[in-house]
Amino acid sequence: MTGISAQHPELTALILAAGRFGVQDSVAQLQNKSHKCFVTIDGEVMLEMVIRALHESGGFGRIFISIEREEDLRQTENLSRWLDEGKISWIKSELTLADSLFAAGSKIPDAMPLVVTTGDNVLHTAPMIAEFNKQFLSDTHDLAIAFTSEAVVAQSIPDSGLNWHRLKDGNWSACNIYGLRSARALKAVEAFRGGGQFGKRHWRILKAFGIIPFILYKLRLATLDTLVNRIARNMGMTARAVNLPYPDGPIDVDNPTSYALSERILKARRGA
Repeated sequence: MTGISAQHPELTALILAAGRFGVQDSVAQLQNKSHKCFVTIDGEVMLEMVIRALHESGGFGRIFISIEREEDLRQTENLSRWLDEGKISWIKSELTLADSLFAAGSKIPDAMPLVVTTGDNVLHTAPMIAEFNKQFLSDTHDLAIAFTSEAVVAQSIPDSGLNWHRLKDGNWSACNIYGLRSARALKAVEAFRGGGQFGKRHWRILKAFGIIPFILYKLRLATLDTLVNRIARNMGMTARAVNLPYPDGPIDVDNPTSYALSERILKARRGA
C-alpha cells in the first residue's frame, strides 16, 4: 500500500467493522470467519479492499477501524503490518452502531471532519470516495449522506436487489458513506440506534425523524434534498444529500446473495 496523499489530509476515516452482537452473520459463515469483513472476495479480504480504496482516494490523514479487539485486526498479514506501520489505527467498538460512532467522535482526537463507511463496502472505489469527499468539503453542512438513484443503478446492474427510498424526484438508495463535519452531526447517529435499514422498515422513519418527514416520505411529496433538509432541521443541524453517479455505490455485502453479486462485479472489473 502506498503512502497517503495530502489532497485532504484533514479528513479522518472511520470504518465500522465490528460484528453484530448476538447475531451469526451469514456472510461470515460462508468461510467460517469471526467477522464478515474478514471474508475473502475475488481473492482479497473485504476489509483490506475498503482500506485500500480509502488510501488510494488520497483524501485521509488517518484511518480508524472500529472493531471489538485490536487482536481481531491481526488476522491477516496485511492488516497486522498496516497497524504496525501506522497506516491504520484501532478504536474499540461498542455494543451498538450508534454507541460506536459516539465513542469514535469522543475518543479520536480532532475527529472532525469524519468520513464514516463500513467494512463490507467492497465495491467502493477510490474515485467514488474522492467524489464524495469533494462534495462533502464543498460546503459547510454538518452532515453529508451519499445516495445513488435507481436510474443510474438499473442501467448497469438491473438485478441489484436493492431497496429504494421512493420520492418525488425518483428512487434512491444510500451508499453507506457519511460525512460528519461537527459534533452536531452526531445527533443523527441516534437515528441508527435501531440499526438503520429505513428502506426495509419504514416505521423507523416515523420513530427516528417525526411525523411530518414520515408523511412526506410515505406520500412521495418531497424530493431527496427537501426530505434530508427537513429531517436535519428537525434535529437542529444541517445536512445535504450527495448524489454519487456510480451504479455500484449502494451495493454492500449483506448476505450470500449480495456477496455473489459483488464478486461478479469485481471479476467483471478485472476483466475490463
